[in-house]
Amino acid sequence: MVTLNKRRKSLDVLFFLLPSLFGLIVFQMLPFGYSFFLSLTDWDVLSKINFLGLDNYINILKSSEFWKVLGNTLYYMVLYIPLILIVSLGLASLLNFKVPGRKVFRVIFYIPVLTSWVAAALLWRWLLSPYYGPINEILQFFGLNGPSWLYDKHWAMPGIVFASIWKDMGYFGLIFLSALQSIDKTYYEAAKIDGASAFQNFFKITLPLISPTMFFVIIISIINSFQLFPQVMIMTQGGPYGSTQVMVERIYTYAFDYYKMGYATAFSWILFVFIFVATIIQLKLQNKWVHYEG
Repeated sequence: MVTLNKRRKSLDVLFFLLPSLFGLIVFQMLPFGYSFFLSLTDWDVLSKINFLGLDNYINILKSSEFWKVLGNTLYYMVLYIPLILIVSLGLASLLNFKVPGRKVFRVIFYIPVLTSWVAAALLWRWLLSPYYGPINEILQFFGLNGPSWLYDKHWAMPGIVFASIWKDMGYFGLIFLSALQSIDKTYYEAAKIDGASAFQNFFKITLPLISPTMFFVIIISIINSFQLFPQVMIMTQGGPYGSTQVMVERIYTYAFDYYKMGYATAFSWILFVFIFVATIIQLKLQNKWVHYEG
């Protein structure tokens, strides 16, 4: 009798889970599996599918383009991740002070997050214009010759990084702000009694206590960096001279410009592996520097 009741409960649970399971299988698992199958073919949308095996993966990994694109992506990450951590944490620290109108400033700094990347990228194309952009005009006012930014292969990626930081700092700043406000004030009171300086408070109390939040921000930043796309397509289209070609931009180009769907899908699977490995490494390393209370 008990076993029968358990079976009925299991069937009831399964009945209510069926819509979600159906959606998971039809809209996620099947496309996931089919995309892997396509990565093993030369499908170009117009002709029939020919099975190639691992040829797409081998050709991608052997090409100099792939390693250049990977290098561009890593270069973006090296510039973006430290800067977004510093800027967003600094912004959160400023907004954490009890000053008049701080709620208004929080809204102002969050506006870029709500702005679409199309509008933001067009805005930054204007700001970084070497001909009429206000950033170069400001530099010229101080006697400095501004670079060509998006038209210079050495400065195009830093220009994209500046746009990305402006767009993301409000989001990550809000996350850091919530972490700062969750710290028990008694830690700072005890440190003050011991004569700790503001520098010591930050590195001995604040950073360790917000390390779980910082870990989350780093993980999201790494994933976002590998998925860099809209700002590149609108601001540089991968140029100049391929200096801003990145993983997702190549996937889009091969799929929708060259119609090499199999090749583009193989590229996307390689991107998935990189994101997966980077996340696993971070999860393994977190034990060395992330401190959870309790």
